[in-house]
Amino acid sequence: MNGATPRRADAVTRLEAAYGGPSQSGFGSAVFRQVLKDGDDLTQAALSTYRTFVGQRWQRYGEAAWMGPWRAVYAREPSARPDIDTELRGIADPDARQSVPMILDNIEGAEAGRAALSAVFDDPTVTELRVFNLGDGAAMSGLLVAGRCGDSGETTYLVFLMD
Repeated sequence: MNGATPRRADAVTRLEAAYGGPSQSGFGSAVFRQVLKDGDDLTQAALSTYRTFVGQRWQRYGEAAWMGPWRAVYAREPSARPDIDTELRGIADPDARQSVPMILDNIEGAEAGRAALSAVFDDPTVTELRVFNLGDGAAMSGLLVAGRCGDSGETTYLVFLMD
């Protein structure tokens, strides 16, 4: 994690403890991180992370199935007060809204999970945050939260996909 402060590294470790580390299972939740360069597009990086998480299922079910539900459902305004819990609960998209309680409330250790989400995505160094709707176009649905720190380029993704 190039450029990560010890406090931020600890916060990401706690997020991984709550939601799981990097995975290609295509089911459940996982946390990924990478360092983006100044010119890298957060949406494209999030899409790449989504493909990694889905793994071999991406080819099995076909790109059209996975990309059908893919869309940005929230982008934090630069002047907004960071509050990932409120931001997720305020998502208006009806498909994406269904996944919000699964991430915030219906996990083991929900309070610790919400605290970890806040520590990572409400960090003042996060300069760009987006939330995407995902799924397979049938039974599976979920969200991807992507937060990028401006100075370091450190980017954290939380991917959640369930049926």
